[in-house]
Amino acid sequence: MRFLTAIAARQGLVALLLSVLLSACTVVVDDGPRPRPPRPEPQFCTREYEPVCARRGDDRQTFANACLADRAGYRIVRDGPCRDGGGGGGGGGGEPTFCTREYAPVCARRHGEERTFPNACEARAADYRIVGDGPC
Repeated sequence: MRFLTAIAARQGLVALLLSVLLSACTVVVDDGPRPRPPRPEPQFCTREYEPVCARRGDDRQTFANACLADRAGYRIVRDGPCRDGGGGGGGGGGEPTFCTREYAPVCARRHGEERTFPNACEARAADYRIVGDGPC
């Protein structure tokens, strides 16, 4: 009887050792090539002047270039400035306003929306009211 108890104890010990060894094993599953992480957006846009008309909801604006429109969250509607009061027309819908490329940021507001412009001229050309010097 003692002999059977010893064999059972030994089998239990072997089973315990095997379960410990198997639990320490890891299985690596290769699902193929991993997708590349998304590329970060450019932090800066060039200052080239190639105006575009862009829209976000019901708001249309003229931007100096497509990069600036995209960075502001607008979808480009067409090349060239917006017509019919879509900003960039000097606020009065007349001839387009041409601003210098001077960088003196201002915070401006229109219809409750605040936005940072590179200078006061561009804010006024987009029909925004300047509310402070520097970024918003």
